[in-house]
Amino acid sequence: MMAQLFAAEFRARKRSWTGLSLSWVMQRGSEREEINRIIMDELVCGVFKPKAVAYFQRVMDRMKNAGCDAVILGCTEIPLLMNDANSPLPTLDSTRLLARAALRRAIQSAMALAMD
Repeated sequence: MMAQLFAAEFRARKRSWTGLSLSWVMQRGSEREEINRIIMDELVCGVFKPKAVAYFQRVMDRMKNAGCDAVILGCTEIPLLMNDANSPLPTLDSTRLLARAALRRAIQSAMALAMD
């Protein structure tokens, strides 16, 4: 169910990216199911297995071979397992990127208020 919801949401958002010179590769359905299982059955419970790292590495390596330049770690638990040091592709940690953007915006707002 989670994978189906993700795929439907992705297809809906994909249309808004049409003119941006971006291309992407998604994990396959069976890969998505195993990734969801690892997240929910292992990472959420604080279980970090070398076998899970190896699985993510295989999926990311396939994406690299398909022409990807980087991989988005779009779930807050995935960076607990994967990072630039053990990924075949550079990683984009969505939680870290959003936190940095929020901090940058807060600082800009505070500076604007101080200037008034």
